[in-house]
Amino acid sequence: MTPRHWPEPPRADAAGVPPTPPQLARWHEQVEELSAGAIRALSGEADLHYRGRRLHRGRQPLPLFGPHLAPALEQGDDAGSFRGAADGIALRLAHSDAVLHRRLCPQPPVERLLFELLEQLRCESLADPAMPGVVRNLRHRFDAWSRAYHHARLNETTRGMLLYTVTQISRSRVTGEPVLEDTEDLMEGTRADLVPKLGTDLAGLRRHRREQATYAVHALAIARTVAALLAQGGVADEEQAAGEGEEEDNPAGFRVLMDFDPPAGEAGRLAQAGEARLVEGEAQAYCVFTRAYDREVAAAALVRPDALRELRERLDACIARQGVQLPWLVRALQALLARPREDGWHDGQEEGLLDGRRLARLVAQPSERRLFRAARHQPLADCAVTLLLDCSASMKEHAEWTAMLADVLARALERIGARCEVLGFTTGAWNGGRAQRDWQRAGRPARPGRLNELCHIVFKDAATPWRRARPGLAALLKPDLFREGVDGEALQWAASRLAREEAERRILLVFSDGCPMDGATRLANDANYLDRHLQQVAQHIEQQGRIALYGVGVGLDLSPYYAASHVLDLAHAGAGNAVFREVVGVLGGRVRR
Repeated sequence: MTPRHWPEPPRADAAGVPPTPPQLARWHEQVEELSAGAIRALSGEADLHYRGRRLHRGRQPLPLFGPHLAPALEQGDDAGSFRGAADGIALRLAHSDAVLHRRLCPQPPVERLLFELLEQLRCESLADPAMPGVVRNLRHRFDAWSRAYHHARLNETTRGMLLYTVTQISRSRVTGEPVLEDTEDLMEGTRADLVPKLGTDLAGLRRHRREQATYAVHALAIARTVAALLAQGGVADEEQAAGEGEEEDNPAGFRVLMDFDPPAGEAGRLAQAGEARLVEGEAQAYCVFTRAYDREVAAAALVRPDALRELRERLDACIARQGVQLPWLVRALQALLARPREDGWHDGQEEGLLDGRRLARLVAQPSERRLFRAARHQPLADCAVTLLLDCSASMKEHAEWTAMLADVLARALERIGARCEVLGFTTGAWNGGRAQRDWQRAGRPARPGRLNELCHIVFKDAATPWRRARPGLAALLKPDLFREGVDGEALQWAASRLAREEAERRILLVFSDGCPMDGATRLANDANYLDRHLQQVAQHIEQQGRIALYGVGVGLDLSPYYAASHVLDLAHAGAGNAVFREVVGVLGGRVRR
């Protein structure tokens, strides 16, 4: 697959309106799926996938192998850059002995940076000539990164130009390709000074590029020589302050010194407003200050009966306006979730199992042949599906879509015989409510844990038919229902209810548009307290294997939390049938893993 087959990143329209965060999240999801597929194909490793914008092997995040292997839409990178980065990562996994590399890798930052880069260049030089597309992708990505480095003005400092020149001439020697023509004149003086000092080792790079251990001897020599040059005359100290400001003013992908280590543990990076942020700090064991004000309530009890009727009429009008094809949805869900099962017998057959009840007919009518019966098989969905809906304030703008999804899915699942629950979660108050006031009266003890009143809402339980649950489902349109969200405990609650269902398959779909957010808990503990708990709960459910857990991000990538996730762009979904096709795809396993 060449880069032209990959989706190009969304850009501003003719009126200059930039793409929305949901559009960007959807594009990133598609590109990461294609990138992971390309990496798996070239490296031969089947368990590679992206989560939170980082490549993982199983649950373990992999290190960043080079600054040019981290393209970003914010830097103007195109689809070809993402494909080139994927090919570079795949070649590194296929041709580098990670254990040997770690053993030989130096610790000083500059030396490590250069050693990592030189090893990456060695692996890229081993691209199969029979795959010219891969070679072209690698060149495209490296040139794009080089131009971006230049345009970010990182090569205007002594340190930046020295490292840039070493990278350019090393790649040229190892791969046999010319340096970037756009910057060749700029680095001519630096190259003239460097080549006499590095000439022997540069030649050794090309000569021993197929022998990692021997190649590493020359790579280490180059790294140490360049580090010594930077240290001479106080260049490293002279540039330190500039480098700190440099990293603040320029994209993270262009930092001169980088940390190639993966994040500790599985925490990874968390989605927030369509972007990703790093989980930092030590984990704190999750606890709750008080559960005295937590409640589980039926949705219909939250709205006055006359108001509930109005909301139901509004929801029915919304569903009619979208023109949802319920028969198609029923057939699609039946094909995915139902299994043929014996359900009685077909009597009076001319072949099959002999039916003893019909033997008397053979005496009365010797020509009678319909003396047999055959098992009757009907598609039956022996499964339980729970829809867990985020009712935090940011989901209020998606209330109509969410209510329509829940209502139509519950109705279709009931028609195929599946048991369905629709649950929601929010908080009983803003900024902690009575729980926070109790904490203040207790003297504000440190690290109190969750500081808010949970409100878990049952819109439809598994035992209630859709017709009786219709009013409760319309309560999703009540505006003041949406407050803050404690996702981890809500996920535990929904999973515990689902685990009690007697079904062959159990499926839990979480619809959310952001990170857990509770202002009181965040201020009293640490910024990532609720995030970590959600990750831990999701990982525990996934490891148990009793429940198939899927995260459906409403305009947001939820892959940092859920191993199987999908981005749903409701703002640009068009007809309702398109949305339901995506949800059916999620149930069918067509998700990012």
